Amino acid sequence: MTKILFKNLFGNIGFYILLLLLGLISGGVAGAEFFKIMSKTNSSSNTNIKDNYNSTDSSKFCKTGYINEEISNIRQNAIVKATNMVSPCVVGIVVTQLEIVRSSYYSDDFFDFFFSPELVPRIREVERMGSGFIFCKEGYILTNYHVVEHAQKLYVTLYNGTQYEGKIIGADPQTDLAVVGIKAKDLPCAKLGNSSELMIGEWAIAIGNPFGFFINDSKPTVTVGVISALGRNFAPTQGVYYQGMIQTDASINQGNSGGPLVNALGEVIGINTFIFTGSENYRGSIGIGFAIPIDRAKRVAKELIQYGKRRPIYTGISVQDLNRSIALALGYEQLKGVVVTDVAQNSPGQKAGLLRGDIIIRMGNTDINSSADISGVFLDFFVGDTLFVSYIRKGQIQKTNVVLLEYKNNKRY
Repeated sequence: MTKILFKNLFGNIGFYILLLLLGLISGGVAGAEFFKIMSKTNSSSNTNIKDNYNSTDSSKFCKTGYINEEISNIRQNAIVKATNMVSPCVVGIVVTQLEIVRSSYYSDDFFDFFFSPELVPRIREVERMGSGFIFCKEGYILTNYHVVEHAQKLYVTLYNGTQYEGKIIGADPQTDLAVVGIKAKDLPCAKLGNSSELMIGEWAIAIGNPFGFFINDSKPTVTVGVISALGRNFAPTQGVYYQGMIQTDASINQGNSGGPLVNALGEVIGINTFIFTGSENYRGSIGIGFAIPIDRAKRVAKELIQYGKRRPIYTGISVQDLNRSIALALGYEQLKGVVVTDVAQNSPGQKAGLLRGDIIIRMGNTDINSSADISGVFLDFFVGDTLFVSYIRKGQIQKTNVVLLEYKNNKRY
């Protein structure tokens, strides 16, 4: 019995050992084939990678050209494109002016004793710089009046370094605008936009030539910001009315005056004019600059080219600022507005039905608080335009339209 059990057990163990051996042999053969196949696959992949790396299509894997192309496309944004559109139209303007000097620039005490510089003014030539931009192929350039004021000589430098002697075609001190002409053909012209469509917060690009000839480079300088505010008004200074101005934080430095303020479409939307500075000792930009709206500049430029000046407006109306006694006498409880003191015969004002004692409270789209506001309104109205007027007569608000004529014979307004 015991011998039979041992035999059966041994026979079962042998069977299991045989199965194990067969399994090991099969697994070894299969494993060898697997590693053989994998080795061939890896060798083929390495060969393909190596071939691809050395081929012209290697940029798909690790060549930097493909990445640089993508980055380059991103860099070509709206600001870059707008700058490239307008920069060739921007010019530098160098003006020679005569300046009266009342302080001694000689160290000659004997000369100054007999010819005191305080009593006998001396005149010297000074050069000033500014910017402008070409807006017409015939060679017309828009700039600020204060850039070309009192110019004895005037030179314009184009984007490519070519220099021309310029001539003042016309100037309007009240709006601080001027048109300069040069004798040249086929010039690049800036595209003029619409300042009435501006949005606060949109991109603003200021372009100008603040360095002039100091660095022997005629290429303009570009600064970028946003439209900070619209319709900024300032009290008139020396006969200049800065009203309805565009405010921007794009840097407008000395020499940038007269240059274009551009939107992201490459359209000129304003003319860079002045900045607020930190103090008397620091005259650099602190992020508060102002530009004349291009809608106004376009109409002024047309007048200057056609007539050589801005034709003054005539309404035939004389006005006076209100005070409390005048307001009470007219039964008016406020000090807002101006009172009409005279209306000339056969004048636009008389034809519009205005009378003495009427209180004008609004002209165009502007509320009138004093007579200074009227001059500000006329910045955007020209001879032949129709001006809406709102006024108070006997406590009732009334409206009329005044057709503007040209100012002549020392008539008021």
